[in-house]
Amino acid sequence: MPKVKIAPSILSADLSRVNKEIKDVEKHADLIHVDIMDGIFVPAATVDSNFIKTIKTKVPLDVHLMVHEPSNSYIKGFIDAGANSITIHEEACKNPSKQINFIKKNKVKAAISIKPKTPLYRIEKYLNMVGMVLIMTVEPGYAGQKFIALTMSKVKELRKLKPKLDIEVDGGINPLTARIAFEAGANIFVAGTFIFGKKDRAAAIKEISSTLK
Repeated sequence: MPKVKIAPSILSADLSRVNKEIKDVEKHADLIHVDIMDGIFVPAATVDSNFIKTIKTKVPLDVHLMVHEPSNSYIKGFIDAGANSITIHEEACKNPSKQINFIKKNKVKAAISIKPKTPLYRIEKYLNMVGMVLIMTVEPGYAGQKFIALTMSKVKELRKLKPKLDIEVDGGINPLTARIAFEAGANIFVAGTFIFGKKDRAAAIKEISSTLK
């Protein structure tokens, strides 16, 4: 299995002081997960690429686009803002290969995500094109939801298909659910509420990490 990584999600942080929030976690984080919502693919709307430019950290930025049919120029905004990986949703794109190829052409790690009810076969043809798959373990769009255990069957199947692929899980991640996902085959764990809802964010990350051995 690839290296285990923890990715605090700033969706659950105080974005009005985002760099202070990131400073609380960056010594113990492998990635900083940034959720981008357009109010179309999901009901909520969040920050844009201009906001990403204000983030000051050396930790790689893991940008998750919950965005309907993102154009090349839209994606390029995040690339120029410093994204190290960009995830698109299969359900949001008519032909995801176009976005994947554009991301890769710009030398950024390309990833594809599916919602809890989307079957894995929908992305099988893209697996050789991407560096990571994000299996949503809650419905995208809101922080603080309960982990959907049934999604673990997709993680298990995907790990069998792609032993060396990065498999990320996002939604309801805490020490218990992270361990469940780890045993299913996930190696990248996005956690928002569990980390940023605690006063001691470093301890929260260590609590998750300690279960992934």
